[in-house]
Amino acid sequence: MAKILSGKEVATHNTREDCWIIVHGKAYDVTDFLPEHPGGSKIILKYAGKDATAEYDPIHPPDAITTNLPPEKHLGSVAPDTVEKVEITITDEEKARQGRVALRPSLSEVLNLHDFETIARLVMPEKAWAYYSSAADDEITHRENHAAYHRIWFRPRIMRDVTQVDWSTTILGQKSSMPVYISATALGKLGHPDGELNLTRAAGKHGVIQMIPTLASCSFDQIMDAAVPGQTQFFQLYVNKDRAVTKRIVQHAEARGIKGLFITVDAPQLGRREKDMRQKFEAEDPSEVTKAGSDGVDRSQGAARAISSFIDPGLNWDDLKWFKSITKMPIILKGVQCWEDALEAYDRGCAGVVLSNHGGRQLEFSRSGIEVLAEVVDHLKRARKLTFPNEKFQLFVDGGVRRATDVLKAVALGATAVGVGRPFIYAFSAYGTEGVDHALQILHDEFEMNMRLLGAPSLKNVVPEMVDTTHIGSHIVSVPDDRLYMSNYESLRTAELKAKSKL
Repeated sequence: MAKILSGKEVATHNTREDCWIIVHGKAYDVTDFLPEHPGGSKIILKYAGKDATAEYDPIHPPDAITTNLPPEKHLGSVAPDTVEKVEITITDEEKARQGRVALRPSLSEVLNLHDFETIARLVMPEKAWAYYSSAADDEITHRENHAAYHRIWFRPRIMRDVTQVDWSTTILGQKSSMPVYISATALGKLGHPDGELNLTRAAGKHGVIQMIPTLASCSFDQIMDAAVPGQTQFFQLYVNKDRAVTKRIVQHAEARGIKGLFITVDAPQLGRREKDMRQKFEAEDPSEVTKAGSDGVDRSQGAARAISSFIDPGLNWDDLKWFKSITKMPIILKGVQCWEDALEAYDRGCAGVVLSNHGGRQLEFSRSGIEVLAEVVDHLKRARKLTFPNEKFQLFVDGGVRRATDVLKAVALGATAVGVGRPFIYAFSAYGTEGVDHALQILHDEFEMNMRLLGAPSLKNVVPEMVDTTHIGSHIVSVPDDRLYMSNYESLRTAELKAKSKL
């Protein structure tokens, strides 16, 4: 019979040299792991000898600790009535936030995806908002992703029978109720205790495809187990420097029934997301901030940097042969930003590419996915005689999508489907699963109306001649009075001097 530890015994192991913590009722010796923890050792030491579950859950899948610690460091269960609880002080700021949550408008008052973003900003914890909303540098690329759709105008057709309209489609051979999939986004529990499960439940109800992220707060198996029978899911992969780990993850995903492997290729190093970084600096005692650990990982740059130190910057085209040797899943490269790389992906046998700049979170002044789409279609048509949409090589776009009209513009230009990420995060952060359900219903209603107004009974009728892209490449930086920027984004607050300590 396994030994049951007491909380009193665990509490004696509370130093850097001898550090135990409790997670989900079990004790672990994390002493040797302290210097390797991507988020630094300080946050673990705060819970040395105590129950760290509340801090652990929002940013780790449940199996992260068991996966990363060797079996001999798993010490056993702890009697729950003996555990010293970490006192959590509810600040005035948190009380005010909870008050705002109680004052949320009803879902019936939420009329579009922009509304979710506005409400989420008001009701989310500040650290969570900073992580989700942050983008690279001055956030110009982030705003451009949205603004680029405004440079494309419709050329609708009339006198067509649109009594019945159908916007269902197939994505990598899988049925979808609309040309939209839920794009992979990390750390879902920062916004809601159920994290990515909110997306799984709503996606299953509406018949859309969820892309499961490598860095989900829920475990991969939790998400798969929450799916309804027959529900299609894709998997987004950050490639680990340890290829044995990558192989295990990929093959497990395939065994569980994942229908598409989306390999992220635009993050050899994470972009400088200053809003997220500021939260890190505010949370730390400045005298204890460590710029880099023994492994060279910068610990001071926010949640994104802390969780992603394992990503391999050496990923290259020759690695595709290896991926094809370990899986039969269709391989899609996520983060392609020019026609030359799209052509290379086609020539090397990929099933498609996602034209994306990572939601404006990586390289500032990267062009929008919708602009790159027009370029890719043109060049692949000339270089390889391809027409789009194309079953053999499918084009996807993400970033900046807030309306069904945005999606229809991408479809007209040749995209199979469009990935939507942040709006669904904001929806569940503000309202849980019901929020995502409502967001998908909003898109459903927008598709129905706009396809009728376009004169398109089905998606095959949404063709290039229905859009005017004359000004798609006009790169005019969004001025500071644009709605998205003024409503939801802010620069550094007015500086406040810290009080001088008394001598």
